[in-house]
Amino acid sequence: QVQLVESGGGLVQAGGSLRLSCAASGMRLSINAMGWYRQAPGKQRELVARISSFSTTAYADSVKGRFTISRDNDKNTVYLEMNSLKPEDTAVYYCNTYPRSNDLWGQGTQVSVSS
Repeated sequence: QVQLVESGGGLVQAGGSLRLSCAASGMRLSINAMGWYRQAPGKQRELVARISSFSTTAYADSVKGRFTISRDNDKNTVYLEMNSLKPEDTAVYYCNTYPRSNDLWGQGTQVSVSS
């Protein structure tokens, strides 16, 4: 059974930092392009960062320079380092393959940024 489990969310003040983790079971993240997505209340789910199997990265303009996606193939985990957080970063964050697979959505992890 393939499963992605996100963790590391929480409540932080604006300007703070969080590190999200996405642990996989039943699949090798190293051979997949992976992405971090987020969904804010009343908005569509959007891609914020992605990393290729060669570790090439790309970011949404709204997070560029503040977020960093990385992977640890030995731990079969993908990370999202988030710095200089803003209230508009408040959302549930999910990891998935890139492009996304509807079968792989997990519970996500809530990130709340207070002003």
